[in-house]
Amino acid sequence: MSPRFHLVLDERERAAFQARATAEGRSLSDWLRLAARERLERDRPARLDSVDAITEFFDACDVRETGDEPDWAEHLAIANRSRGMSVELT
Repeated sequence: MSPRFHLVLDERERAAFQARATAEGRSLSDWLRLAARERLERDRPARLDSVDAITEFFDACDVRETGDEPDWAEHLAIANRSRGMSVELT
């Protein structure tokens, strides 16, 4: 037998879920399982397992980010300056 668990819902939620499940011709438990699986699939981190997936990822990053990335020499200069700074912790 499959494991079972108790789900606490207020009456309004239960009625809304039940109505939706009935409209789709499903039991409430089947509808809730399907909703949970869809949520897992939707929130699953993207897999960068192909050249197209990696290209799409970096294209999305380019759209999201603003400004210019400093060149490597500037990164090194900033890191070297920060190594020479003393920091007081309060």
